[in-house]
Amino acid sequence: MEEEKKIILLITYDNWGFNQYIANALEEKNYDVKHINFHSFRYKYPSFYHKSLNFFTKNLGISNLKHIHYNKVILDQIKNIKSIDTSIYIKADFLSKKTIETVNKKSRQSVLIISDSINRYPKTKNILSLFDKVFSFEKKDCKKYNLRFKTNFIYKKTNSVSENYKYKVFNISSFDNRFPVIKKIAKALYDMKIKSKIIIFTSRENEEPYIEFSKKTLSIEENNQFLKEAQIMLDVSRNGQEGLSFRVFESLGLKKKLITTNKDIVNYDFYNPENIFVIENVDDMTIPEVFFETAYVDIPENILGKYLIENWVDELVE
Repeated sequence: MEEEKKIILLITYDNWGFNQYIANALEEKNYDVKHINFHSFRYKYPSFYHKSLNFFTKNLGISNLKHIHYNKVILDQIKNIKSIDTSIYIKADFLSKKTIETVNKKSRQSVLIISDSINRYPKTKNILSLFDKVFSFEKKDCKKYNLRFKTNFIYKKTNSVSENYKYKVFNISSFDNRFPVIKKIAKALYDMKIKSKIIIFTSRENEEPYIEFSKKTLSIEENNQFLKEAQIMLDVSRNGQEGLSFRVFESLGLKKKLITTNKDIVNYDFYNPENIFVIENVDDMTIPEVFFETAYVDIPENILGKYLIENWVDELVE
């Protein structure tokens, strides 16, 4: 008689598509995975009045009609599930305490993954006690709130490295407080005559020759195609963030060099100055030419392996 599969419930706001890799990796391990991605939920305001009212209530922290809708649909989607082995949440600050508690009552264990600074999403503090295990990629938050440290993961790995590239450096970012830093780095690369493709998502008009502005967000497949065409990746951290972004793990998996503003990266076991250039001062930035000319140095498999998605998921469900 075939053993019944354990049920994993994955509840995420998967706006970039990274969390589907978690679902896929768990399915490969023979779990029955239900992935509720509430980024895909669509909410239509009943009237212009409701839309206007919601603008004020959400900014005052009173209520958010979209978030109320998210919670309602999530509870509706799990109502017929009797028992869950592990419930895993990403971006649970969007959810109500009632929703989390209702899901957790059906779950043998509950897990929260935080891949942002709690300072950036302070509502997260109010729900930490609702979970059996809480992981964060931010060392400072782990120490302050007694959380478990867990980095992001490698979702795509290659064994071969191309020698033909369209661009030396690639970066894709939203328009936010990182933009002035990205702009300075892009200009420095332009002045060095380093061919780069740096894309910023924004509706603004662009007059800079070394940055592309795009009103359309890219799918993860489109992003991966640009990654394939570039030799080196650029990573710019948010203010006050020490946790490593997905850019870092994409570079590891694809064997690409990395230029980063994240100074804490030197404390990780995969750090190699031949592969990773850390910008200490964006206003006085000099990247040695040899960094662009020398080949990527392979990371030992015993180090790389623990960041691969197929191994990374084990700690969530054990």
